[in-house]
Amino acid sequence: MTADHQDQDQDTLRALAELAEAEFMFRYESGAPADVREALGIRTARMGGGVVLSMRHDPTGYWSKALGFGFDEPVSGDLIARVCDLYRAEGTPAAVIQIAPDRLPADWDDICARENISAGSVWVKLAGEIAALRPGRTDLRVGPVPDHLVDEWASVVLRCFGMPEEHLAPMVAASVRDPGFRPFAAWDGTQMVAAANLFLHGAVGSLNTAATLPTHRGRGAQSALLAARAAAAAAAGCRWVTAETGRPEPGSSNPSLNNMRRLGLTPLYERRNWVWRAQQPAV
Repeated sequence: MTADHQDQDQDTLRALAELAEAEFMFRYESGAPADVREALGIRTARMGGGVVLSMRHDPTGYWSKALGFGFDEPVSGDLIARVCDLYRAEGTPAAVIQIAPDRLPADWDDICARENISAGSVWVKLAGEIAALRPGRTDLRVGPVPDHLVDEWASVVLRCFGMPEEHLAPMVAASVRDPGFRPFAAWDGTQMVAAANLFLHGAVGSLNTAATLPTHRGRGAQSALLAARAAAAAAAGCRWVTAETGRPEPGSSNPSLNNMRRLGLTPLYERRNWVWRAQQPAV
């Protein structure tokens, strides 16, 4: 393969990684039951080739976000104004805008100043060709989650992330019944102790929603769940798997990032979270 072909492959993979993440987030929230959408104030929209997700009554500060931009059309001041207008119309207090660094326009600083957007934390986007991945191992039993255990799976996910189960549990449970999702778990005997999800999106299997109960961390559950989901993605015809996780602060580490790198995923780029707020910060 020539250098030009490798560059084209990387460009394609970056686009697939961003668009897969945008789509699984869209399905998580748009697939919520009607009563949950009303209680949480959920509104979802497709805009400029990306997605805009608003949860007005988000109890966590996580679910209002906009992403997937810069591929169908360039990121512009007009596009970001429309994104922020949706949040203003919904009464959303804050949201995160996630854009791959090579898709940010030259006037991004001006756009941020105009729309009250500030720099937040940084995530790492990773990817790997499935054929080159290295399987992980655990003494726990790992496998797909059958339909009758999806509610338990959703509960484990939210407890691991410290999120309240009211309203969010039925949203998460409903979303994984979407045919594009493949939920997996790890069990210690009959107890479900770790959870993870796979979203199939064309040539990409997106690895997401991975968490382990504190009592069972350090036993290889997530390494094995990464490997199990990669195998499922391969069986579904995917060529790559992608994932994203937080960049650790200097002098610290992120076990999730370490697990991904051990599996054979490599960083594609670091992507900053840009935080939009409805009110100007106090001086």
